[in-house]
Amino acid sequence: MGARKLSSDDAVRTATGRGWDEWGGVLDAWGARRRSHGEIAGWLVDEHGVGSWWAQTVTVEYERSRGMRPRNGGRDGLFTVNASRTVKVPIEELYRAVVDAEVRQKWLGDDQLTPRTTQANRSARFDWGDGSMRVNVGFVDKGTRAQVALAHERIVDEQTATEVKAYWKDRLAQLKKLLES
Repeated sequence: MGARKLSSDDAVRTATGRGWDEWGGVLDAWGARRRSHGEIAGWLVDEHGVGSWWAQTVTVEYERSRGMRPRNGGRDGLFTVNASRTVKVPIEELYRAVVDAEVRQKWLGDDQLTPRTTQANRSARFDWGDGSMRVNVGFVDKGTRAQVALAHERIVDEQTATEVKAYWKDRLAQLKKLLES
């Protein structure tokens, strides 16, 4: 299934007992093209004993291979891009640089983030621009370093998703430069 797979054929076979092409045939025979993502994943768990993570992986790959889901996109036609960076600062400093608007301005510039919810040193959720898109940010403590990982959701097309991915890659590089200088 698909040109660029989420995991190797050997990995999916070891974890689930079938390779990508076999799963494609099984799912086609069951009528998965007419079913929702949740129905497919649930059926893999319930009827084939596939673990939940692998059920999601097989379902997404199947949907991609059958043209039901674009890369980085959902079946709703919207896209999500991810970006992350590890920075040599304590997690508290990294968290503050993202949630404090004054500090955020220094690395983000044209700040289009409107805070929704936060959990200190763990996560921050924002609306982007007019609120039609979301940015969810997670933080991981790595001792003398910390990682920031974000998902920019509800992007309307693949071209914009590509641009947003490049934007966040650049912005997180600026964040790292600011905090490590």
